[in-house]
Amino acid sequence: MSIWKFANPVEFMRLTGRLLPGLWVLTAICLVAGLTWGFFGTPDDYQQGPTVKILFIHVPAALIAINAWFMMLVTSLVWIIRRHHVSALAARAAAPIGAVMTLVTLATGAIWGQPMWGTWWAWDPRLTSFFILFVFYLGYIALWSAIDEPDKAADLTSIVCLVGTIFAFLSRYAVFFWSQGLHQGPSLSMDQRENVDNAFYWPLLLCIAGFVFLFVALVFLRTRTEIRARRLKAIQNIQAHQPQGASVSTGEAQA
Repeated sequence: MSIWKFANPVEFMRLTGRLLPGLWVLTAICLVAGLTWGFFGTPDDYQQGPTVKILFIHVPAALIAINAWFMMLVTSLVWIIRRHHVSALAARAAAPIGAVMTLVTLATGAIWGQPMWGTWWAWDPRLTSFFILFVFYLGYIALWSAIDEPDKAADLTSIVCLVGTIFAFLSRYAVFFWSQGLHQGPSLSMDQRENVDNAFYWPLLLCIAGFVFLFVALVFLRTRTEIRARRLKAIQNIQAHQPQGASVSTGEAQA
């Protein structure tokens, strides 16, 4: 079975309709278990105290903020190369979710940074690149809303996505490029010695899984909404150009 089968809106709606209930259940289980374990079942850090527990929100939100943009990059490239409308709508659907996750990352980072660094904000390379990424999210969303022609909007936002990928990449790897920055190293790494303590490691993985399931579920839900909105607009356009009293068939609307 070809993956391109699901570029068909009908097939996409059928598949996601089946997957969404399970995704919501997995999201609830992972988030409730992970956050409860993380906030109430782990000890305070010997240096950071209870402030360390903000990582159970901050780290998953940061991972989604960055990877949402990379997901948008892939779907934008599919649109540019294959001209599949579902991929463009999926990129549009993911943008507000990524923007919210970026804002959550910046807010939780500021809450953690104030007692740790003595300031709510510092022009640290990673913080700065995250802030610029947030601006790109807002610009991407605004561009979709500003252009009435859907294909033209998809083309221009795809270009914005390509440019913004630079800052998504910097947000992910800034701590490696600029070692003098205030931001600490990654909480999770392929090198187990660089990971957080095991007391925080497993609940953090649960929280990350919950955020991933939540992101996928929200992207599916919002893409389905975008498809329905596109169909409704197509029906309205057909009705506007039909003679008085003529009806619109389902096949014409889906076309």
